[in-house]
Amino acid sequence: MSVPTPEELKNLQESFRGKNQACFILGASGETGKELLAEVLRQQLFSKVTLIGRRKLDLEGPHYSNVRQEIVDFEKLDEFAAAFQGHDVGFCCLGTTKAKAGTAGFQRVDLDYVQHSAELAKAGGCHHFILQSAKGADASSSFFYLRVKGEAESRVQAAGFDRCSIFRPAVLLCDRQESRPAEWVAQKVLGAIAYIHPTFFSIPTVTVARAMVNNVVMPGPGNQKVEILENARLHALGNIK
Repeated sequence: MSVPTPEELKNLQESFRGKNQACFILGASGETGKELLAEVLRQQLFSKVTLIGRRKLDLEGPHYSNVRQEIVDFEKLDEFAAAFQGHDVGFCCLGTTKAKAGTAGFQRVDLDYVQHSAELAKAGGCHHFILQSAKGADASSSFFYLRVKGEAESRVQAAGFDRCSIFRPAVLLCDRQESRPAEWVAQKVLGAIAYIHPTFFSIPTVTVARAMVNNVVMPGPGNQKVEILENARLHALGNIK
């Protein structure tokens, strides 16, 4: 489907709300995950929202009334299979960095945790899985980061969801709480370039989050179970006003 007009999107949202669906979010404490949770609650598309993570988030206020949290140990994820049951849609924003977790830790989170979560989600009844990957992800890449991301995409697809949406954003622009000096410099440079070429090198996390939620209410890509959305498509979906 082409990018809907604002009026078409409104109609799609109304139709989706009538389905009384539930979703879960993996990685809601991350930069994209936080924006995703905010957008999910703003659009009020789901009757139940579950946050699955390793620690409890401080959520206060009436707008979190339909949000519940499931605290899991990703190293013993099979013991927490019940946390993944009863959801129609799953959002996965799990991720870390080699600088923070080391090479083995990065692969453990971005590949193993993602794969295991997807498998439990499928077994628990999830039919639409949305994965945040990365621009250039390729299981055969010579670059470790892109190879791991590509392998994660392949393993999520292999889980056999009725619909699998893979998002490949470029450099994420956000006000990150965690200090990453090199990334801060890159964001400032790319933020300036974005004024000239807004869909080329970068994308704001809020745009990715809105694109994810907007994608959910749209029909899938024909008979294909897997759709890959590149950076330009994310800008288009995430900037519908």
